[in-house]
Amino acid sequence: MKLKTTLAAAAAIFAVASGAMAEPVVAKLTVSTTSPVKPVAGGAVFECLGDVCASRAPSADTASVRGCKELARQVGGVSNFGLSSKPLSAEQIASCNESARK
Repeated sequence: MKLKTTLAAAAAIFAVASGAMAEPVVAKLTVSTTSPVKPVAGGAVFECLGDVCASRAPSADTASVRGCKELARQVGGVSNFGLSSKPLSAEQIASCNESARK
């Protein structure tokens, strides 16, 4: 019985954790990419085409300022970054863009 309860609790935690990060992390670039690229940033692979990059399988760190900086170093500045439900603030975007590839 104790094992069943433990397994049920673990399954519930996994469902909540995976559901929380199921939303993609999206970046709107200030300059379009000339060809499709797949940079890795914040522990996740982004797919970039034109002026949009998205990560369909983000880690807990992907939507952070650090994840944004890692992406900006590879593809250039961003005008928006994060989960649609929780994008980075203007101050965080400014910090991110300090790392942008010139």
